[in-house]
This record gives sequence, C-alpha cells and structure tokens, in this order.
Amino acid sequence: MSSLIDWAMAERTARSLAPAPPTVTPEQAAAVVTELRNATEQAAAHVAELTLLREPTVTAATVVVDRPGWIGANVASIATVMDPLTEQLTQKRPPGRFVTGVGGFTTGAQAGAILAFLSGKVLGQYEFFSVEKGQLLLVAPNIVAVERSLQVDPSDFRLWVCLHEVTHRVQFTAVPWLRQHMLDEVSELTQVLDVDPDAVGERIKRALGELAGSLRGGGELARDAGSTGGGLLAALTPPEARVVMDRITGFMSLVEGHAEYVMNAVDASVIPSQKSIEAKFAVRRRKGGNPLDRLLKSLLGMDAKTKQYTQGSLFVRTVVDKIGLASFNDVWSSPETLPTKAEITAPEIWIKRVHGSD
Repeated sequence: MSSLIDWAMAERTARSLAPAPPTVTPEQAAAVVTELRNATEQAAAHVAELTLLREPTVTAATVVVDRPGWIGANVASIATVMDPLTEQLTQKRPPGRFVTGVGGFTTGAQAGAILAFLSGKVLGQYEFFSVEKGQLLLVAPNIVAVERSLQVDPSDFRLWVCLHEVTHRVQFTAVPWLRQHMLDEVSELTQVLDVDPDAVGERIKRALGELAGSLRGGGELARDAGSTGGGLLAALTPPEARVVMDRITGFMSLVEGHAEYVMNAVDASVIPSQKSIEAKFAVRRRKGGNPLDRLLKSLLGMDAKTKQYTQGSLFVRTVVDKIGLASFNDVWSSPETLPTKAEITAPEIWIKRVHGSD
C-alpha cells in the first residue's frame, strides 16, 4: 500500500458508492456471462480479418465482472501506475506536509469516489498494467444497462462491444513492443509531473475555482479538458509535462480510434443492427448524461476520451481509404511511426512522414 493513497480504502469506498446494477434474474445473469464469453471468441476472427494483425496464442483471461469486480481490478491497475509517483512525493517531502497542503485529493476515499463513478460507465477494458499477460474485462451490468437504455438487440450489442475490446487485446499482443511503450510513457509522465506540494496545491485551487464554470458548460477547466485530453490532470500538469501528455494523447487516440473503426467496419451479416447501434450510441455520447455526470466527465477527461474515439477513428478510416490497410499497419512498426497528436487530426501529414507521399 502506498503511504499517500490507501488503496484498500479506495476499494471499500468505491464498492460502497457504486451504483446499483440493473435487475436481472440469476438465469438471465448466467446467460449474459455465457453470451459475452462466446462473443469474445467470435469477435477474434472478425478482428483478425479487419486488422490483418496476427494475434499470438491468447493468454489473456476473459473475465466477465460486475461493478465491484471491475473496481477491484482497477484498484490494482491504478496502484501499479500511481505508486511510483507517490514514492517520488514521499522522497521529496514528508507525507504529512503533502497531505496537509493538498487535503483529500490523495486519499483513498477520493480515489474510491472516482472509481465508483467510473464503475457504472465502463463497458469493457483490456487491462495490462497489473497483469503482465493482460486481462479482458467485460462489465456485464453496464452492458445490460446500456442495451436496455438504447433499446437495441442484446446479442448484436454484446458482440459489438466485444469487437472493440478484443481489438485492444490484439493491438497489445500482436504488436510486441506496444505494452512496454505505454508503460514507458506513463513512467516518463510521472517523472516530469510537478510533484512540489505547493505547486500541486495551487493547481488544485485553480481547478476547484473552475467548478462553477464547468457546471454551466463554459468554464476554463471544461475547455481545457476537451482540448488537452487530461481533465483534472491537465490542471495539475506543468508545461514541460504537456509534451509527454501530447504523445500519450496521440497514442490513445490511435488505439481507441482503431478499435472504434473495427467495431463499425464489420459486415452487416455479422451484426445486422450495427448501424442502428452506432447511431444510438453516438447520440448517447453527445448527451453525456445528467449535469453531474457531465461535470465529472469533464473533470476526469472523459469528454476528451470521446474525442479520441471520433478523431482516432477518422484517422484510421482516412489512412486506410488513401493507402490501404496493409500500409496503414506500418503505424505499428515502431514508436517512431505512431501518429502524433497533431497528425491524428491531419492524417495526410502522417502519410507523408511515414510513406513519403500525400
């Protein structure tokens, strides 16, 4: 356990605050779990065809979880990422002074509240920080809740979701260096983040001052979250760390957009209602939930994540249309061939840089 973040408390808090799941009978729950597992296996063949990426023998576990299960997996994952940063903090200043200056932003209770909120939103996730072989998490109650809300065909929707998550598994297993690259980028980010308690305190004060504006949809923080991809983190980030964050934003836009491209490129014979699902889901994203949901999503950078989906997907489609899927796959050749944040919205620049043509 970190000396600054009590992860056991974070998990307890998140579990206690997690929203109630949709009502299902035991038989219905068992059927959902079985169908999601089968859909994951079915999705693998379609992802292979649509990406031309060769996935090695699958070692990542497919885990169908409820909201507490997702919370437990992500407490372990986030702790793996955050503990190096908190170790830097404790080396620079005694924990007491930091906690006194910053308050509850580093406590397990605050982390738990954020995880509780996210536990009701995430449909699936390929998690590889805490488990070296990776694990594909499918959050059954959230999938059921969304398919009911959208009034879409459950079987089609479940396969549609699995296509997205399996694509992430394929990305990080078919491209051997990708996982370590992401770990290295996160590690570098923790090295350049401003860990001086006074500086962090000032940034948090500024973030809190923008809450009212964010509620109205016009605050500076809300605009920053959409433009930088960092949400609250953007308010805590010194200028020298923005370079690393921009690289991570470009990378995440690629992997998220690539998965979005795949799930929407599948043949109509595979998911007959795919176009309807895609349209309804897009409307759901734009609405963004109730005002509190919109505020939290802005602070957490989730609005920016939606932009990653749409901009990244457009990048992939544009490149594939212009130079073909095989040439697009040069993007996975090395860290140097990954698109920059700027190239995500200007794919012709990436094509010229990597392939030497417009």
